[in-house]
Amino acid sequence: MRYLPLTDADRRDMLGTIGVKSIDELFRDVPPSARLGAKVAGLPDHLGELEVERAFQAYAAKNVSPSVAPFFIGAGAYRHHVPATVDYMIQRGEFLTSYTPYQPEITQGTLQYLFEFQTQVTLLTGMEVANASMYDGSTGTSEAVLMANRVTRRSKALLSGGLHPQYRRIIETTSHWQGFKTVSGKADVEGLEDLIAAVDKETSCVVVQNPSFFGHVRDFGKLAEACHAAGALLIVVVTEVMSLGLLKPPGEMGADIVVCEGQSIGNGLGFGGPYVGLFATKEKYMRQMPGRLVGETVDADGKRGFVLTLSTREQHIRREKATSNICTNAGLCALAFTVHLTLLGEAGLTRLAELNHAKAGQLADRLAAVPGVKIVNDSFFNEFTVALPKPAAPVVEALAAKRILGGVPVSRLLPDDKSVETWLLLAATETATDEGMAALVAGLKEVL
Repeated sequence: MRYLPLTDADRRDMLGTIGVKSIDELFRDVPPSARLGAKVAGLPDHLGELEVERAFQAYAAKNVSPSVAPFFIGAGAYRHHVPATVDYMIQRGEFLTSYTPYQPEITQGTLQYLFEFQTQVTLLTGMEVANASMYDGSTGTSEAVLMANRVTRRSKALLSGGLHPQYRRIIETTSHWQGFKTVSGKADVEGLEDLIAAVDKETSCVVVQNPSFFGHVRDFGKLAEACHAAGALLIVVVTEVMSLGLLKPPGEMGADIVVCEGQSIGNGLGFGGPYVGLFATKEKYMRQMPGRLVGETVDADGKRGFVLTLSTREQHIRREKATSNICTNAGLCALAFTVHLTLLGEAGLTRLAELNHAKAGQLADRLAAVPGVKIVNDSFFNEFTVALPKPAAPVVEALAAKRILGGVPVSRLLPDDKSVETWLLLAATETATDEGMAALVAGLKEVL
């Protein structure tokens, strides 16, 4: 009764009021060929709340959870420790909201933490301005390409072979509907890609990732110079934002736009979301930046205050004229990011990043001693690629059967590329333990 409060008599009265004889008549515009002729096999009838809870607890028990098994999965989403303070803070009533307000003058607290968030993003990325967040890193990257097209008035995006395959596919989907061209490099497994020769006068932007999808760490300073010489923009993508506690910021490499997935700071894995996209650029391109931007000002009495600024009304009422149709932001996830990063501080973030790199170095050393396993990378942060003597996908499945979550086979994300079948991505964050590493090595020796 809690979820199905209507009786048969209630339904008959409602159907009579709108002039139909049955619920099926409400769907008469759906052709019979598109309707199910019978109940879905295996789908149970309605249950009570307690029974439903038990059923889904049983489903959840089938998962191998990172909290109970060695975990080395990365590939764009990373397991980090989130302090309990973060959840406590974001669940306070004055904070618990998903959206940037439309009437900001009555929500100064929300605008202030978003202003602080923007400040943190600019410091991390080495850029001049940042917005109040995007939905996630992948869609933020697509928006960055659209922005570069507006700035340069060109329509060809050059995508690195080290860019996350899912990010690339989102850009390609956007290009199909927005009418611009994409040129993608081959999977840059060994980190030897040279994009400078491919930049020409038609190039709107070059999209690279650091660390790359395969874990390689690079300095894109020379590529930035080549882009600027050709009138193109350099977009640097960071899927593991924790790396910015240790690596050279993209802004110092000459990046024009920086997009990050901020999930690693303050936000759990959550089976893939919700996450938070960081977006920063140079001040001269600020008016072409998508999303919301919070600015600092003073009120009539001279007191410090915060406002939404450079937010075109076209984003809300005339979509076809909008700079971007991203009209809101990932407010709650951005708050979690800001709380966690504030707790860490600059020194704490650096130490945490160093710990991540040290853990990955330990794992790489242990795996290099396994017969038949080769470490591909000559540089990495907390994730790297290994070459196995057999296809990686069945190896990962065999490890999972032993309750070891042993990384991501590259073939899962590049299923049409037969050359990557033996490549395996492994990530080791501060949550990795010596016991977990030992279990992975032992399991891998047995499976291989």
